[in-house]
Amino acid sequence: PVLEDLDADVEEAAATLGATPWQTFTRVLLPAIYPALLSGFTLAFARALGEYGSVVFISGNMPLRTEIVPLLIVTKLEQYDYAGATAIAVVMLVTSFLLLLVVNLLQRWSHRRFEVRPGA
Repeated sequence: PVLEDLDADVEEAAATLGATPWQTFTRVLLPAIYPALLSGFTLAFARALGEYGSVVFISGNMPLRTEIVPLLIVTKLEQYDYAGATAIAVVMLVTSFLLLLVVNLLQRWSHRRFEVRPGA
């Protein structure tokens, strides 16, 4: 929403005054989106901490029954098994990215398939 509210004329003015794309980003766009970016990061971090705390609190941590990945990573870190904790985290990260890719592809496919065409 912040970028949508920003006039394109501001970017064009920077370009006509000889600003490079990097200068336009750092001197025009970044100051405009910085407050929204900071508040978004803060809210996401707070939610992540709350989710982690609630999930760890609720889980029973019974081996092979109610173990959860965040608690498993913390356990590995407490045992100084940094390689094991990193491996679990990387697997979860790759899985998350793959799921996001699948969701994005499904949205694109459904948008194309069910798009309302004029005159139809």
